[in-house]
Amino acid sequence: MVTEVSERAQAEEDLLRLGDHEFQGRLIVGTGKYESFDIMRDSLEASGAECVTVAVRREKLYTDGKQQNILDYIDPDRYILLPNTAGCYTAADAVRTARLGREILLALDNPGANWVKLEVLGDSKTLLPDPMATLEATERLVADGFQVLCYSSDDPILARRLKAAGATSVMPAGSPIGSGQGILNPNNLRICLEYLKDGDPDYPVIVDAGVGTASDVAVAMELGADGVLLNTAIAHARKPVAMSHAMRLAAQAGRLAFLAGRMPRRLYASASSPRDGVIASRPW
Repeated sequence: MVTEVSERAQAEEDLLRLGDHEFQGRLIVGTGKYESFDIMRDSLEASGAECVTVAVRREKLYTDGKQQNILDYIDPDRYILLPNTAGCYTAADAVRTARLGREILLALDNPGANWVKLEVLGDSKTLLPDPMATLEATERLVADGFQVLCYSSDDPILARRLKAAGATSVMPAGSPIGSGQGILNPNNLRICLEYLKDGDPDYPVIVDAGVGTASDVAVAMELGADGVLLNTAIAHARKPVAMSHAMRLAAQAGRLAFLAGRMPRRLYASASSPRDGVIASRPW
Protein backbone atom coordinates (compact mmCIF):
# COMPACT_ATOMS: atom_id res chain seq x y z
CA MET A 1 0.00 0.00 0.00
CA VAL A 2 2.80 2.44 0.90
CA THR A 3 4.50 1.72 -2.44
CA GLU A 4 1.26 2.32 -4.34
CA VAL A 5 0.62 5.65 -2.59
CA SER A 6 4.20 6.81 -3.16
CA GLU A 7 4.10 5.75 -6.80
CA ARG A 8 0.82 7.55 -7.40
CA ALA A 9 1.98 10.76 -5.72
CA GLN A 10 5.23 10.76 -7.68
CA ALA A 11 3.47 10.10 -10.97
CA GLU A 12 1.04 12.97 -10.50
CA GLU A 13 3.82 15.51 -10.04
CA ASP A 14 6.76 14.09 -11.98
CA LEU A 15 6.18 12.95 -15.55
CA LEU A 16 8.77 11.78 -18.04
CA ARG A 17 8.34 13.77 -21.25
CA LEU A 18 9.85 12.42 -24.46
CA GLY A 19 8.83 14.48 -27.45
CA ASP A 20 5.07 14.20 -27.87
CA HIS A 21 4.77 11.49 -25.22
CA GLU A 22 4.36 11.62 -21.44
CA PHE A 23 4.90 8.73 -19.05
CA GLN A 24 4.32 8.23 -15.36
CA GLY A 25 7.09 5.66 -15.04
CA ARG A 26 10.74 6.08 -15.95
CA LEU A 27 11.61 2.65 -17.29
CA ILE A 28 11.60 1.76 -20.97
CA VAL A 29 12.02 -1.96 -21.50
CA GLY A 30 12.94 -4.15 -24.43
CA THR A 31 11.25 -7.23 -25.83
CA GLY A 32 14.18 -9.40 -26.94
CA LYS A 33 16.05 -12.40 -25.52
CA TYR A 34 13.19 -13.84 -23.41
CA GLU A 35 12.72 -17.60 -23.23
CA SER A 36 9.09 -17.22 -24.24
CA PHE A 37 6.54 -14.60 -25.20
CA ASP A 38 4.60 -15.40 -22.03
CA ILE A 39 7.59 -14.52 -19.81
CA MET A 40 8.13 -11.37 -21.86
CA ARG A 41 4.51 -10.31 -21.42
CA ASP A 42 4.55 -10.90 -17.65
CA SER A 43 7.89 -9.12 -17.28
CA LEU A 44 6.65 -6.08 -19.18
CA GLU A 45 3.66 -5.89 -16.87
CA ALA A 46 5.80 -6.22 -13.72
CA SER A 47 8.11 -3.42 -14.88
CA GLY A 48 5.34 -0.84 -14.86
CA ALA A 49 6.67 0.45 -18.18
CA GLU A 50 4.34 2.30 -20.52
CA CYS A 51 6.74 2.19 -23.45
CA VAL A 52 8.45 -0.89 -24.89
CA THR A 53 10.99 -1.05 -27.67
CA VAL A 54 10.97 -3.54 -30.54
CA ALA A 55 13.88 -4.21 -32.92
CA VAL A 56 12.40 -3.81 -36.38
CA ARG A 57 15.38 -5.27 -38.25
CA ARG A 58 16.43 -8.00 -35.85
CA GLU A 59 13.04 -9.29 -34.75
CA LYS A 60 11.15 -8.81 -38.02
CA LEU A 61 8.13 -9.03 -35.73
CA TYR A 62 8.58 -12.82 -35.47
CA THR A 63 10.84 -14.45 -32.90
CA ASP A 64 10.37 -18.22 -33.05
CA GLY A 65 9.76 -21.12 -35.40
CA LYS A 66 6.01 -21.12 -34.75
CA GLN A 67 5.74 -17.77 -36.51
CA GLN A 68 4.06 -16.22 -33.50
CA ASN A 69 3.82 -12.48 -33.82
CA ILE A 70 5.48 -10.62 -30.95
CA LEU A 71 2.82 -7.92 -31.23
CA ASP A 72 0.18 -10.43 -30.14
CA TYR A 73 1.81 -10.37 -26.69
CA ILE A 74 2.08 -6.58 -26.36
CA ASP A 75 -1.17 -4.86 -25.40
CA PRO A 76 -1.51 -1.86 -27.77
CA ASP A 77 -3.86 -0.14 -25.32
CA ARG A 78 -1.28 -0.36 -22.55
CA TYR A 79 2.06 0.25 -24.27
CA ILE A 80 3.42 2.74 -26.76
CA LEU A 81 5.82 0.95 -29.08
CA LEU A 82 9.25 2.41 -29.68
CA PRO A 83 10.74 0.89 -32.85
CA ASN A 84 14.52 0.65 -32.81
CA THR A 85 17.21 0.20 -35.41
CA ALA A 86 19.21 -2.47 -33.56
CA GLY A 87 21.50 -4.41 -35.88
CA CYS A 88 22.23 -1.48 -38.21
CA TYR A 89 25.85 -0.57 -39.01
CA THR A 90 25.40 2.32 -41.46
CA ALA A 91 23.42 5.52 -41.42
CA ALA A 92 21.60 4.53 -44.60
CA ASP A 93 20.56 1.18 -43.12
CA ALA A 94 19.34 2.83 -39.90
CA VAL A 95 17.29 5.41 -41.79
CA ARG A 96 15.72 2.71 -43.96
CA THR A 97 14.89 0.59 -40.90
CA ALA A 98 13.39 3.55 -39.06
CA ARG A 99 11.12 4.28 -42.01
CA LEU A 100 10.04 0.65 -42.12
CA GLY A 101 9.17 0.78 -38.43
CA ARG A 102 7.13 3.92 -38.99
CA GLU A 103 5.11 2.28 -41.75
CA ILE A 104 4.40 -0.77 -39.59
CA LEU A 105 3.18 1.32 -36.66
CA LEU A 106 1.14 3.60 -38.89
CA ALA A 107 -0.64 0.49 -40.17
CA LEU A 108 -1.28 -0.52 -36.55
CA ASP A 109 -2.43 2.99 -35.63
CA ASN A 110 0.09 3.01 -32.77
CA PRO A 111 1.11 6.44 -31.41
CA GLY A 112 4.77 5.39 -31.52
CA ALA A 113 4.93 5.80 -35.29
CA ASN A 114 6.48 9.26 -35.11
CA TRP A 115 9.62 8.29 -33.21
CA VAL A 116 12.53 5.87 -33.21
CA LYS A 117 15.28 4.61 -30.96
CA LEU A 118 18.32 5.09 -33.16
CA GLU A 119 21.24 2.66 -32.99
CA VAL A 120 24.07 2.74 -35.52
CA LEU A 121 26.75 0.33 -34.35
CA GLY A 122 30.46 0.44 -35.07
CA ASP A 123 31.19 -3.29 -34.94
CA SER A 124 29.60 -6.56 -33.87
CA LYS A 125 32.06 -7.30 -31.04
CA THR A 126 31.74 -4.19 -28.87
CA LEU A 127 28.30 -3.02 -30.13
CA LEU A 128 29.52 0.50 -29.44
CA PRO A 129 27.88 3.24 -31.52
CA ASP A 130 29.58 4.63 -34.60
CA PRO A 131 29.68 8.33 -33.68
CA MET A 132 29.86 9.79 -37.19
CA ALA A 133 27.20 7.49 -38.65
CA THR A 134 24.97 8.10 -35.62
CA LEU A 135 25.22 11.86 -36.09
CA GLU A 136 24.49 11.55 -39.83
CA ALA A 137 21.48 9.30 -39.24
CA THR A 138 20.14 11.66 -36.57
CA GLU A 139 20.29 14.62 -38.94
CA ARG A 140 18.56 12.67 -41.72
CA LEU A 141 15.80 11.28 -39.50
CA VAL A 142 15.09 14.63 -37.85
CA ALA A 143 14.76 16.16 -41.33
CA ASP A 144 12.35 13.33 -42.16
CA GLY A 145 10.07 14.24 -39.25
CA PHE A 146 11.18 11.66 -36.69
CA GLN A 147 11.58 12.28 -32.99
CA VAL A 148 14.94 10.57 -32.47
CA LEU A 149 15.95 8.91 -29.21
CA CYS A 150 19.62 8.43 -29.87
CA TYR A 151 21.79 5.64 -28.40
CA SER A 152 25.23 7.09 -27.78
CA SER A 153 28.48 6.45 -25.98
CA ASP A 154 29.17 8.40 -22.80
CA ASP A 155 31.18 10.99 -24.77
CA PRO A 156 29.92 14.44 -23.68
CA ILE A 157 31.08 16.11 -26.93
CA LEU A 158 29.11 13.68 -29.10
CA ALA A 159 26.12 14.00 -26.76
CA ARG A 160 26.10 17.75 -27.25
CA ARG A 161 26.37 17.46 -31.02
CA LEU A 162 23.51 14.97 -31.19
CA LYS A 163 21.30 17.34 -29.26
CA ALA A 164 22.29 20.18 -31.59
CA ALA A 165 21.35 17.92 -34.52
CA GLY A 166 17.81 17.76 -33.14
CA ALA A 167 17.75 14.54 -31.12
CA THR A 168 14.66 14.42 -28.90
CA SER A 169 16.71 12.54 -26.30
CA VAL A 170 20.35 11.54 -26.07
CA MET A 171 20.79 8.12 -24.44
CA PRO A 172 24.36 7.47 -23.28
CA ALA A 173 25.33 3.92 -22.39
CA GLY A 174 26.13 2.95 -18.83
CA SER A 175 28.38 0.18 -20.23
CA PRO A 176 28.41 -2.03 -23.36
CA ILE A 177 25.10 -3.46 -24.55
CA GLY A 178 24.14 -6.66 -22.75
CA SER A 179 27.28 -6.67 -20.60
CA GLY A 180 25.52 -6.22 -17.26
CA GLN A 181 28.50 -4.20 -15.99
CA GLY A 182 26.35 -1.35 -14.70
CA ILE A 183 27.42 2.30 -14.63
CA LEU A 184 31.14 2.16 -15.44
CA ASN A 185 31.85 5.85 -15.82
CA PRO A 186 29.55 7.98 -13.65
CA ASN A 187 31.78 11.01 -14.13
CA ASN A 188 31.24 11.04 -17.90
CA LEU A 189 27.50 10.60 -17.39
CA ARG A 190 27.52 13.59 -15.04
CA ILE A 191 29.25 15.70 -17.69
CA CYS A 192 26.80 14.50 -20.35
CA LEU A 193 23.93 15.52 -18.09
CA GLU A 194 25.53 18.90 -17.42
CA TYR A 195 26.09 19.62 -21.12
CA LEU A 196 22.70 18.39 -22.28
CA LYS A 197 20.71 20.17 -19.59
CA ASP A 198 22.68 23.45 -19.62
CA GLY A 199 20.03 26.10 -20.20
CA ASP A 200 17.50 23.35 -20.87
CA PRO A 201 16.91 21.50 -17.57
CA ASP A 202 13.90 19.59 -18.91
CA TYR A 203 15.84 17.99 -21.78
CA PRO A 204 15.38 14.21 -21.29
CA VAL A 205 18.49 12.07 -20.88
CA ILE A 206 18.01 8.30 -20.75
CA VAL A 207 20.71 5.85 -19.68
CA ASP A 208 20.63 3.04 -22.23
CA ALA A 209 22.52 -0.27 -22.08
CA GLY A 210 24.73 -2.14 -19.64
CA VAL A 211 22.41 -2.34 -16.65
CA GLY A 212 22.78 -5.63 -14.75
CA THR A 213 20.62 -5.32 -11.66
CA ALA A 214 18.34 -2.98 -9.74
CA SER A 215 21.12 -1.07 -8.00
CA ASP A 216 22.46 -0.01 -11.43
CA VAL A 217 19.10 1.57 -12.22
CA ALA A 218 19.09 3.39 -8.89
CA VAL A 219 22.61 4.74 -9.50
CA ALA A 220 21.65 6.03 -12.96
CA MET A 221 18.58 7.77 -11.58
CA GLU A 222 20.48 9.23 -8.62
CA LEU A 223 22.97 10.77 -11.05
CA GLY A 224 20.06 12.71 -12.55
CA ALA A 225 19.11 10.62 -15.57
CA ASP A 226 15.48 11.04 -16.53
CA GLY A 227 14.98 7.36 -17.21
CA VAL A 228 16.62 4.02 -17.96
CA LEU A 229 16.19 1.76 -20.98
CA LEU A 230 17.04 -1.90 -20.42
CA ASN A 231 16.36 -5.39 -21.70
CA THR A 232 18.96 -8.10 -21.07
CA ALA A 233 19.12 -7.53 -17.30
CA ILE A 234 15.49 -8.64 -17.07
CA ALA A 235 15.36 -11.21 -19.87
CA HIS A 236 18.47 -13.08 -18.66
CA ALA A 237 17.72 -12.91 -14.93
CA ARG A 238 17.05 -16.21 -13.20
CA LYS A 239 13.54 -14.93 -12.44
CA PRO A 240 12.76 -12.29 -15.06
CA VAL A 241 9.38 -11.21 -13.65
CA ALA A 242 10.81 -10.69 -10.17
CA MET A 243 13.79 -8.78 -11.57
CA SER A 244 11.44 -6.64 -13.63
CA HIS A 245 9.56 -5.65 -10.49
CA ALA A 246 12.87 -4.88 -8.75
CA MET A 247 13.87 -2.58 -11.63
CA ARG A 248 10.58 -0.73 -11.30
CA LEU A 249 11.14 -0.08 -7.60
CA ALA A 250 14.77 0.92 -8.17
CA ALA A 251 13.76 3.54 -10.73
CA GLN A 252 11.26 5.00 -8.29
CA ALA A 253 13.74 5.00 -5.39
CA GLY A 254 16.55 6.49 -7.46
CA ARG A 255 14.36 9.26 -8.83
CA LEU A 256 13.02 10.16 -5.39
CA ALA A 257 16.56 10.17 -3.96
CA PHE A 258 17.74 12.51 -6.74
CA LEU A 259 14.85 14.89 -6.17
CA ALA A 260 15.40 14.78 -2.40
CA GLY A 261 19.10 15.63 -2.72
CA ARG A 262 21.72 13.53 -0.98
CA MET A 263 23.66 14.75 2.04
CA PRO A 264 27.20 16.05 1.42
CA ARG A 265 30.03 13.55 1.71
CA ARG A 266 32.35 14.19 4.64
CA LEU A 267 35.85 12.99 5.43
CA TYR A 268 35.13 12.48 9.13
CA ALA A 269 32.25 11.15 11.18
CA SER A 270 29.39 13.35 12.33
CA ALA A 271 27.33 12.24 15.33
CA SER A 272 23.65 11.66 14.63
CA SER A 273 22.60 12.63 18.15
CA PRO A 274 23.02 16.22 19.45
CA ARG A 275 25.74 16.89 22.03
CA ASP A 276 23.88 19.66 23.87
CA GLY A 277 23.12 18.59 27.42
CA VAL A 278 25.37 15.55 27.31
CA ILE A 279 27.39 15.03 30.51
CA ALA A 280 31.10 15.26 29.77
CA SER A 281 32.95 11.97 29.99
CA ARG A 282 36.31 10.60 29.16
CA PRO A 283 36.65 9.24 25.59
CA TRP A 284 37.47 5.78 26.96
